[in-house]
Amino acid sequence: MPLDRAASDSSLLGRLLRPRSVAVLGGREAAEVVRQCKRMGYAGEIWPVHPEKDSVEGHKAYRSVAELPGAPDAAFVAVNRHLSVEMMTALATRGTGGAVAYASGFAEAGADGAALQAKLVQAAGTMPFLGPNCYGFLNYLDGVPLWPDQHGGTRAKRGVGIVTQSGNIALNLTMQKRGLPIGYLVTLGNQAAVGLSAAIESLAADPRVSAIGLHIEGIAHPERFARAAQTAHKRGVPIVALKTGRSEAGARLTVSHTASIAGADAVVDAFLRRCGIVQVRSVPAFLETLKLLHVYGPLPGRDIASMSCSGGEAALIADAVGARRLNLRELGPAQRAAVAATLSPLVTVSNPLDYHTFAWAKERELTETFAAMMVAGYDMTLLILDFPRSDRCLDGDWEISARALAAAAKRTGGRAAVLATLPECLPEARAEALVDAGIVPFLGMEEALEAIECAADAGAFAQELPPLPLLSGSVETGEAITLSEIESKQALAKHGLTIPAGRIVREAEAAVPAAGKLGYPVVVKASGRGLAHKSERGAVRLNLKDDDEVRAAAHDLAPLGDSLLIESMVPDAVAELIVGVSRDPAMGLYLLVGSGGVLVELIGDSKLMLLPASRAEVAEAIGALKVAKLLAGFRGKTAGDVEAAIDAVMAVQDFALTHAGGLLEIDVNPLIVRPKGKGAVAVDALIRLTNEMEPGEVEHGE
Repeated sequence: MPLDRAASDSSLLGRLLRPRSVAVLGGREAAEVVRQCKRMGYAGEIWPVHPEKDSVEGHKAYRSVAELPGAPDAAFVAVNRHLSVEMMTALATRGTGGAVAYASGFAEAGADGAALQAKLVQAAGTMPFLGPNCYGFLNYLDGVPLWPDQHGGTRAKRGVGIVTQSGNIALNLTMQKRGLPIGYLVTLGNQAAVGLSAAIESLAADPRVSAIGLHIEGIAHPERFARAAQTAHKRGVPIVALKTGRSEAGARLTVSHTASIAGADAVVDAFLRRCGIVQVRSVPAFLETLKLLHVYGPLPGRDIASMSCSGGEAALIADAVGARRLNLRELGPAQRAAVAATLSPLVTVSNPLDYHTFAWAKERELTETFAAMMVAGYDMTLLILDFPRSDRCLDGDWEISARALAAAAKRTGGRAAVLATLPECLPEARAEALVDAGIVPFLGMEEALEAIECAADAGAFAQELPPLPLLSGSVETGEAITLSEIESKQALAKHGLTIPAGRIVREAEAAVPAAGKLGYPVVVKASGRGLAHKSERGAVRLNLKDDDEVRAAAHDLAPLGDSLLIESMVPDAVAELIVGVSRDPAMGLYLLVGSGGVLVELIGDSKLMLLPASRAEVAEAIGALKVAKLLAGFRGKTAGDVEAAIDAVMAVQDFALTHAGGLLEIDVNPLIVRPKGKGAVAVDALIRLTNEMEPGEVEHGE
């Protein structure tokens, strides 16, 4: 029977991942690939290549690649690292569709290995290959295991695609007993020729792939990655990522493992969000999220309902939901009455619902209750149900509850899940049966809620695809300069940032007349290029109320800079923000918004966004800060001018986009947010560039 590979499949890895013919080169590992192909029922041709053997696992062996009966669609190269280069040349010359380079000792092993890896890439030419330092892949949809080891997976008609650099993590994932159908499991190794981008595009090209899961150690080509993610989203394939290398130690291990650059963690997080990719923090949550997306796809919202026959379980989930971006929406009066009509009068109807055990093991009654809850239109309805041990207990009554849920979901069209609070309390066979019935089998309460949260995020991304990030990693050559505060403020003011009225004076004696023109109270600062972090250097005097205070401050601060900046004191601050732009070597310019002032580093309250960020994205970032409570009017106090704060952030971004080629850094701290309707004022700013800017007039006003 021919393999199911559409003739229109033009993806880079189409022939490799869905081959009609496979060549295996090498000894023990190559023979194991043949055994795994036979075990899974691979329907294509298998051509072993060995210089001495006449057959491998019952298949005729050929002395060289040149002697093969045709150009193989895929090849597994399991020879030593030096011979791998020679074999890659032979395969490319023969017209092979793609290969797996199994050997290690390449870029992950140091400079000599990196040089050898470059030769491997050159030898392959335009032929794509996975690796080196790579375990291969498992195609469970077509029964193609180019895999030199045992594995725990099984054939599937439809499933998720998983991509990882780690062979051992991939092997572990095949051993899951959670009912998750895996369609593809692809390992990338060092990503010398094929990286995450090509894998995403190739998996998304297969209509049998329901979702894609990425275990990410590093992103070598962000531009290609972002385009690939966008392609997947346009095809309706959501993506989940588990990013490792988040700690300093983890980042070091990532580099030593597969020569990957993990990247600044917060910047990578912002990049993945911009690509419309949802993130999880653990392997269990990774699998549970993929499972939910496989069964139902992205969720349209965050309203959930929970049902159980235990008040204790109802309290557990109520507490767990409270810490997440999910909503246990209350039932309306009519909905409450409909649910109550199916229950004993002794049951209090609420969400979470403790329906007690009055209807236990009564399928019809349970179906009515479950359906009444689901008619209320929740985005996900959970039935908490921990099955007993089958080796010591009977579980027929629990099966009745599961059947009732499936019947209610079918009747109402609602999304439903069985949630086992303990993973061991939902056996694999039951989990698989639930998936087949269109019900999500969740293992673990926290993992289930994280999965729902992520699926809701995926739903938001599906409704509005984020724009591609700017990704301006490279900068113009030239000497780096730091503009003075006044130059920085003037430059940003041209793009719409509000700054205080002020005067620059060169002599201390001129400070008092300048203050008199502005009107008291005023601020006096030492000024000059390269003069950053003025508060730490004692170069600022605030809230000066008369000539004597200004005169004393001016004489104290004059030696610290080449001029003095006299500004009006900004009154009635509700809150202080920091707005910054910086550059990541891989991801380019990114925007930071956070709680500002002198405690900015101590508090560490900030959000990152890649450029260009939308106004809605900026508003969401500000709303997620701890300082948002102050801006909203904490404990009855005056609310801040949030719209003006957003305007200020957009002005800073506008400057950054205009000067993206030469910009190194912008730091506006603090941005003082005044009461609603009174605006937001940048009272300090710093810009670093690689190309000179004309500072303009030194006197400025609002």
